Amino acid sequence: MGSLLIVTGPPGAGKSTVAKLLADSTSRSVLVAGDAFFGFLANGAIDPWLPESHEQNTVVTRAAGKATGEFVAGGFAVVYDGMIGPWFLDTFVTMAGLTEVDYAVLLPTVEVCQQRVAARHGHGFTDIPATASMHRQFSEAELEQRHLIRDHGQTPSETADSIRHALSTGTLRRAAH
Repeated sequence: MGSLLIVTGPPGAGKSTVAKLLADSTSRSVLVAGDAFFGFLANGAIDPWLPESHEQNTVVTRAAGKATGEFVAGGFAVVYDGMIGPWFLDTFVTMAGLTEVDYAVLLPTVEVCQQRVAARHGHGFTDIPATASMHRQFSEAELEQRHLIRDHGQTPSETADSIRHALSTGTLRRAAH
């Protein structure tokens, strides 16, 4: 059996950059880009940050969890890069067929997230007000502080190192509920 590290947070938190560094530093790893699952929605998709998208987001989260779980069952060290808020974590972990995962929430300030989103080129998401809304959802979520990785000006490599250290001490481990 492999392992699963979920790297999550609002848009602009640095998830993709940090998740890639983590996956690249592990032998026999898989990097799952969670946004790809929303890309499978061909027609009738609802922007996932809107309240009316909850049912759609549940389906996408379940599908992503199932697919990710197959890589873990195959013995890979999996790094999942995507928006899995605490409100969807149990759904994701259950669908992955796991009893525990490592869970890291990257949470820079809302201003940093908005600046990063505004500076993106070639990325499908550039909505600044939605960035603020999703940041607020993560900031207000019921979440143990040990899962939060706050950005205080660190480089992506330093953030990845912080996560590696937290993994080695079991700090990010979370049992499914």
